[in-house]
Amino acid sequence: MKVEQVLEDLKRRFPNEPEYHQAVHEVLESIEEEYNKHPEFEKANLIERLCIPDRIFSFRVTWTDDKGNTHTNMGYRVQHCNAIGPYKGGIRLHASVNPSILKFLAFEQTFKNSLTTLPMGGAKGGSDFSPKGKSSAEIMRFCQAFTTELWRHIGPDTDVPAGDIGVGGREIGYMFGMYKKLAREFTGTFTGKGLAFGGSLIRPEATGYGNVYFLLEMLKTKNIDIKGKKCLISGSGNVAQYTCEKLIELGAIPVTLSDSSGYIYDPEGITTEKLEYVKELKELYRGRISEYAETYGCKYVPNARPWGEKGDIALPSATQNELNGEDAQKLVDNGVIAISEGANMPSTPEAIAIFQKAKIFYAPGKAANAGGVSVSGLEMTQNSERLNWAAEEVDNKLKWIMQNIHENCVKYGTEADGYVNYVKGANIAGFMKVAKAVMAQGII
Repeated sequence: MKVEQVLEDLKRRFPNEPEYHQAVHEVLESIEEEYNKHPEFEKANLIERLCIPDRIFSFRVTWTDDKGNTHTNMGYRVQHCNAIGPYKGGIRLHASVNPSILKFLAFEQTFKNSLTTLPMGGAKGGSDFSPKGKSSAEIMRFCQAFTTELWRHIGPDTDVPAGDIGVGGREIGYMFGMYKKLAREFTGTFTGKGLAFGGSLIRPEATGYGNVYFLLEMLKTKNIDIKGKKCLISGSGNVAQYTCEKLIELGAIPVTLSDSSGYIYDPEGITTEKLEYVKELKELYRGRISEYAETYGCKYVPNARPWGEKGDIALPSATQNELNGEDAQKLVDNGVIAISEGANMPSTPEAIAIFQKAKIFYAPGKAANAGGVSVSGLEMTQNSERLNWAAEEVDNKLKWIMQNIHENCVKYGTEADGYVNYVKGANIAGFMKVAKAVMAQGII
């Protein structure tokens, strides 16, 4: 395999999809050496088969607002690969959603799910509908219209969607309710459901908690204690909130949060009480993070991200490509010792190169934020068994999965000088499992 040749071909066949090209480039660059040790992969044209999704559904979604006006959005589902289990991946509702972003997310999801040790393939879906500023009734009507088209392509053994940006417990509830009505079955077809109808304890917390558990495993390799470490967090949604919660529990000091309008810097640290305010602000009132600064009298910087502030650890937990090369250099210059990604592909290639050149801990989202889909997989298991596990049992399984992912990253990513390239380790570990499964199932 020649990486540049594969990429050029993909760009020719699928132009104007930069996020998709970026995700493929990162993986191929990491696995090239290992891939070329297996001539049987090349003979079966495996790399092309794993870069191109199995199928993509696109459809119109028509809904009415509270004033009776009709609106039209696009809906999508990218089913990338089901070699190791049913397609599994979130649904994103955001104005930025397009085929390129969903293809990159589904591609990443395939190898992330492989890393979890659970039998799940990779998929992603969504719409360019934005829930921001919409009433609950409008969101319900949109979700029902979206599911009316999507339902025929999903199922407990076919494709199991979950939440993502813009899709939380409320939206999953609306989608599951419509799916149940149309399919005339009560099965674990969605994850992230409410506890009253098949959801799992620890699922809302899982991505944030899992990211911190992975961070702890990295720090443990150098006997570094997280207590007292100042942590820069971006975002203020589900992932950022529960990352913050677990850090506080462990004695670390979160000092930043952000949203699309800017970031806050609280030098005294975000406490449990202050975090409860953020949860209420974001989940109940759908407010802006600037209101935190007004309430607690701390610094607020509009139209910016927190990477110029001083801290020990950075946890980007907002969205893709939110941390560029300039940001990365600021973090390194300010003495940050570790970056652990709670979002999907939040660091640009330039940023990753700077982190790795500085030989600091850098955990890619494919590994560090796999906690969310891991507990989604555990929710699927509980649904199949018609059982609910205690929170402690789910949390212990989550810790074990994140430890296992870390071990595999170290196994495949340790370089000659002892530095662990977590990007390489995660990509090779995730890829090899999927590759072997595809080869075993023949050319289909």
